[in-house]
Amino acid sequence: MSSLIDVAEEEEQRTPLLHNHNAAASTDDIVPSSSSSSPSNGPDSSPPAANQRLHSLDVFRGLTVALMILVDDAGGAFPSINHSPWFGVTLADFVMPFFLFGVGVSIALVFKRISNKSIATKKVVLRTIKLFILGLVLQGGYFHGRNDLTYGVDVDKIRWLGVLQRISIGYLLASMAEIWLVNNDIVDSATAFVKKYYIQWMFAILLCSVYMCLLYGLYVPNWEYEDLSMNLTGYASGTQIVHCEVRSSLEPPCNVVGLIDRVILGEHHLYQHPVYRRTKECSINSPDYGPLPQNAPGWCLAPFDPEGILSSLMAAITCFVGLQFGHILVHFKDQMQRVLLWLMLSFPLLIAGYVLELLGVPFCKPLYTLSYMCITAGASGLFLSIIFYIVDIKHFRKPTMLLEWMGMNALIVYALAACDLFPAAVQGFYWHSPENNLVDGTESLLQAMIHSEKWGTLVFVMLEILFWSIVAGFLHMKGIYLKL
Repeated sequence: MSSLIDVAEEEEQRTPLLHNHNAAASTDDIVPSSSSSSPSNGPDSSPPAANQRLHSLDVFRGLTVALMILVDDAGGAFPSINHSPWFGVTLADFVMPFFLFGVGVSIALVFKRISNKSIATKKVVLRTIKLFILGLVLQGGYFHGRNDLTYGVDVDKIRWLGVLQRISIGYLLASMAEIWLVNNDIVDSATAFVKKYYIQWMFAILLCSVYMCLLYGLYVPNWEYEDLSMNLTGYASGTQIVHCEVRSSLEPPCNVVGLIDRVILGEHHLYQHPVYRRTKECSINSPDYGPLPQNAPGWCLAPFDPEGILSSLMAAITCFVGLQFGHILVHFKDQMQRVLLWLMLSFPLLIAGYVLELLGVPFCKPLYTLSYMCITAGASGLFLSIIFYIVDIKHFRKPTMLLEWMGMNALIVYALAACDLFPAAVQGFYWHSPENNLVDGTESLLQAMIHSEKWGTLVFVMLEILFWSIVAGFLHMKGIYLKL
């Protein structure tokens, strides 16, 4: 699961972004540019007197990708860190917002200066299309992933949406706003800052309002889906009817997010293994997957896409929040002032999220509710503030170097590791039977050495993260970066 992936402009992020900061120099500033005029410093080089890149953003990206690998591969052994079955927030539920937030910060740096809005728009549209298509290839069902050595997808059942597709939507909306919805005022005060970007903020509020009106205003009728499985509750293959006839419901079977996706995309093009199959109603092993309990509701086996059309509107707001953090980097010169302003944005968002939850708007990642957006965007800003202070102000880079390498090549690591392309390829070489392969054999060996299945899995995943950070470091040393 940018930020998630450096979907904006990888070559722009290779450019110098951060001047050295010292008490005697009053001109220290982040200077984002859209040209690749000079390479980044090596990992062991001292900060030069001239410009250097914004290392904290790379570390933030790397942390996000590492977190995604952790929760994806160890979430089965530790359900408490896996995605919340529906309501609530767990460690895994911060991954997508971190990606989106980082994309927003990158957009502000990339588009600090725009010489031609039409050309910039064409580039954004092209990158959006490429990212969407990449997501379709990686997550549409063509690659079957680890433990399944087949590939291919019935186009009648291809999944249209996914992580990269959602990021492409957020990137498109935030980039268009940064290109077209910004005044040409010079920012020399807080008032000028607001005046320059207030149209952008109004657009974000409009997106949020559309989402809220549809989520709570549309009527959800009864609906049906085709259940092709046999299960423990005795349901036979055939059509299952889900009874709703409600408005403003946020429960799994009767929410507007699912309604819109079913109408526009069709049930066969949705994610077929939604997280609500781990709820108490749908799993005897809740919060983990498991057999259906007695008298389980029929909707337990229905499809639902966690990256749905409507919820992506609210997800795009996270990009807009990251965009404002990037604006602070661009317009405010003192580094501690930047951290202070970031904290002044982060804590109100965190508080607003909790207040909304108390007022009846629950945290829900599959629906990307307003309370969830606020608390996760606030956490994103808080973590970036801490990383920025440690890495770019205090220059403690060595402890975070592995994450920085991963952040520099986040797209490669995401595709090969998080989407299971590399493990699936390795598993293609086995001894006598598919189960006897290097990946499963290594994990089983660690489980036997530690005498624990779940802790052995955790060690395996940590070694996996270390492996990919070293791979990313090697690519960095060779000057190889994958961008869209």
